[in-house]
Amino acid sequence: MARLAFDIETSALPLEQFDEVQREYLLREAERLADETARAARRDEVLRQLNLWPFTAQVVCIAMLNVDTQRGKVLFLAEDYEPDEGGGPVEFVPCAEESELLAMFWDLARHYDEIVTFNGRTFDVPFLYLRSAILNVPITKKNWLGYRFATEPHCDLAEQFTFYGVSGREGAARRFNLDFYCKAFGIDSPKAHGVTGMDVSQLLAQGRHREIAEYCLRDVRATVELFRIWKERLAGIK
Repeated sequence: MARLAFDIETSALPLEQFDEVQREYLLREAERLADETARAARRDEVLRQLNLWPFTAQVVCIAMLNVDTQRGKVLFLAEDYEPDEGGGPVEFVPCAEESELLAMFWDLARHYDEIVTFNGRTFDVPFLYLRSAILNVPITKKNWLGYRFATEPHCDLAEQFTFYGVSGREGAARRFNLDFYCKAFGIDSPKAHGVTGMDVSQLLAQGRHREIAEYCLRDVRATVELFRIWKERLAGIK
């Protein structure tokens, strides 16, 4: 069966894009704080969190790899960017609009039976579903959330390396981030090259689209390597 590994990068929409009632709703908790310093800190925290919600952020990049062939595409938002002509196993494809990026992703996704992600059941898949619904982009795979305690059609490695949260937040199988797992298993960490997910909005504002795309691809390459380790050493343990 064809198996796809992917990761997305998101960036908050401008606060000015929301009307007064929406802005009040988003910042309500911060504005209730009496202390000015605490209020400013909470406001900054909320603004950072806007990246995490599909109703306040957009998808700016999706990197995809066929787990078996290592061939794939990276779709990323960029204006006036020349298409990649390198002819390598991974093609970088600039998209002018988010709706174009999502439509292209779903067109490619229909060829795959299974997916591999890191935290995709909690974040990537619902984010893609909701953004696609908001922009009225047809979704070709509607079963990717899947049953939580199964690895088909969705193998979420964040679930597998915690045995579905068996230890809670502090036990032996507590959850770590992808960077920590990569370093533990000797995989090249996507964050080792100086870019993290927290940098995406700033890179986007600076027009550094290709850097976002390359970072996202590193995430997916690391996910594929981690999947292979899980499959060889841990798959089947309940």
